[in-house]
Amino acid sequence: MSLRSYIWGMRLVTLFSIVALILVINYVDPDSSGFVGKALFYLILFFVLSGFLNLFLLAARKKMIDEETAIANASLSFRQGALMAGLFIGLLILQSFRILVWWDGLLVLAGVFLIELYFLSRN
Repeated sequence: MSLRSYIWGMRLVTLFSIVALILVINYVDPDSSGFVGKALFYLILFFVLSGFLNLFLLAARKKMIDEETAIANASLSFRQGALMAGLFIGLLILQSFRILVWWDGLLVLAGVFLIELYFLSRN
């Protein structure tokens, strides 16, 4: 798969996720739908953030290094985008339960950092 087709695929998935997020925001009432509505919102928001951050990290890597190395690091950008999206969603979930304080945020950040270190140490 070429880098261009990967980027277009990610753009398309991110665009569909943005449309789905807009539909969920407009048509799902979080009070009446309960857990399912909130879980659907957070899941779709995860896909939107993951796609956006993946494209951003890939573009930043493409500017800093050549295209061949960017293709080799596409999985790294995907993983880091997903982890950063998971960090943001985790913080939003803590805030929705009104239990987010700065040390809890640091613990979530440390957990994401440890997951990234695990993946980096495997290679």
